[in-house]
Amino acid sequence: MRSHKILLTEQEIPEKWYNIVADMPVKPMPPLHPGTKEPIGPEALAPLFPMALIEQEVSAEKWIDIPEEVRDIYKQWRPTPLFRAHNLEKLLDTPAKIYYKYEGVSPSGSHKPNTAVPQAYYNKQEGVKRITTETGAGQWGSALSYACNLFGIDCEVYMVKISYEQKPYRKLMMNTWGAHVFPSPSDKTEAGRKILAQSPNSPGSLGIAISEAVERAAMNEDTKYSLGSVLNHVLLHQTIVGQEALLQMEKAGDLPDVVIAPFGGGSNFAGLSFPFLRLNFDEGKNIRAIASEPASCPKLTRGVFRYDFGDTVGMTPLLPMYTLGHNFVPAPIHAGGLRYHGAGVIVSQLLKDKLIEARAHNQLEAFDAGVKFARAEGIIPAPEATHAVATAIAEAEAAKEAGESRTILFNLCGHGHFDLAAYEDYFSGKLQVHELTQDEISASLAELDTPEIA
Repeated sequence: MRSHKILLTEQEIPEKWYNIVADMPVKPMPPLHPGTKEPIGPEALAPLFPMALIEQEVSAEKWIDIPEEVRDIYKQWRPTPLFRAHNLEKLLDTPAKIYYKYEGVSPSGSHKPNTAVPQAYYNKQEGVKRITTETGAGQWGSALSYACNLFGIDCEVYMVKISYEQKPYRKLMMNTWGAHVFPSPSDKTEAGRKILAQSPNSPGSLGIAISEAVERAAMNEDTKYSLGSVLNHVLLHQTIVGQEALLQMEKAGDLPDVVIAPFGGGSNFAGLSFPFLRLNFDEGKNIRAIASEPASCPKLTRGVFRYDFGDTVGMTPLLPMYTLGHNFVPAPIHAGGLRYHGAGVIVSQLLKDKLIEARAHNQLEAFDAGVKFARAEGIIPAPEATHAVATAIAEAEAAKEAGESRTILFNLCGHGHFDLAAYEDYFSGKLQVHELTQDEISASLAELDTPEIA
């Protein structure tokens, strides 16, 4: 039996992004100045971001128009397909129905261009000449490189060193689109040099790479900084995924009981789940939303909710979020895009208010699920995406055990064609089950000087 594909037309690409802040019963707390610890306003973000993105960052409007030029570019790969995973259902012998939204059809092979394109567009509108950014596994860096090339903007990428070494072809993708890519920590910034002096063999982290990219942007008037996850405007742009999926589920005559997506900083999870959470707010539905994270970087399942920096050096505003501490350096697991120490402010507040759930999987469990999915459905998932597959399988098995029907939707956020070295390690038995000890988490959190938020 082949899996059933549900398609949309170009005319059905959403015309607006959905801003969940408008519907949240408890609004996110404000960012704080890193020095004074006082709330800051939009003007504090002006050195790093164009004003249009700052306005989206602080907006409480429920719907925000997608520029027509951005929608035209989206048409290169959107709408993306939604599949009913009949073969996986059969393999699991489950009464559950499993659907997945496939974002791997984008030019860079993941969901990341959904925000990279509008971010590059708004920067171009303000005359920005260069954008700096960080990247973990390279999916975000390649997406922004693609988007900057479209708009004639220089792109400078600081790539977490362990991923730079593990994933050379993602670096080459960025180079092909004209970006300059540096392993982080690097000697190009004061932040990088400081880390290298302390730890010459540092594998890097997203927090360190963010510090380097922010420093470079702050030093140059014609340069802005771009983030691929965490921030409100990034999550906003990704809601095009869930809005399309909602239309596709309606075409299938179905509605999920649970939606699942991988979790690094929040854009992947928010993109799929927020439009379905809107049905909970607006129509009284009871759709569960599960964020699926790696056990080696479990900020949602084992972190604390408190104000923390978004970067390692402490250059960003303090954000209220679930965190493992900004000095946390994760183990060099293959799911590089999920190895961020903190969670986005919106997702953190939703979790605190018990409006969403979180689950962690070790990398062996995730790859087991990814291989099972590939053999049933034919698509090799990116390591990040395997976490959502693992959670979806767990939900399908729970439905079987309970003898109940359950409709599951997850985000297959990207393909694993550039991650085959990770699969090679899996098949050769080199992947290890790695989970943080509580002592390691406590030691990282002990370095914070902000109190836990009640």
